[in-house]
Amino acid sequence: MAMRKLGRPSDQRKAMLRGLVSELLWRGSIETTESRAKEVRKVAERIITLAMKEYQNSVDVEKTVTDENGKTVKVTVKNDMPSKLAARRRMMAYLYDYKEERKKDESRTDYRARTKDIKHPLVEKVFDELAPKYDKRRQDLGQGGGYTRIIKKGPRKGDAAETVIVELV
Repeated sequence: MAMRKLGRPSDQRKAMLRGLVSELLWRGSIETTESRAKEVRKVAERIITLAMKEYQNSVDVEKTVTDENGKTVKVTVKNDMPSKLAARRRMMAYLYDYKEERKKDESRTDYRARTKDIKHPLVEKVFDELAPKYDKRRQDLGQGGGYTRIIKKGPRKGDAAETVIVELV
């Protein structure tokens, strides 16, 4: 598939697109130029589609672990199937990692307890929040794709480049 060059060498272009796509998935909307937005849309929709196909491929497994008191306890753990694990690794290879933000009036210990098990917050967000949301939307509307929206803002002051807002629908 042809890709816009965006006036940059390939390494800079790939890094810029990774950053824009990661920011779009994390924040929900970004402001950028129209040509960059069209490239971001392609990549973001592919990632969301991949997550939608794989987000339900998990198995609950019982493990026996020892707790802090030295007692053995059975714990139910959710494991990924091989296809979901491969999809997760593909996303982790492309997307930048974001750190989970502390909520207002949240103590350090509460924040650590909440984020203790989350190693890749952006990938978890794509699988746990975005994929079910868009899968439900796909079932309700009977269509796939169209997870992003581009809204034109007008020319940028300085170089008159057409600026747009890209947002998740």
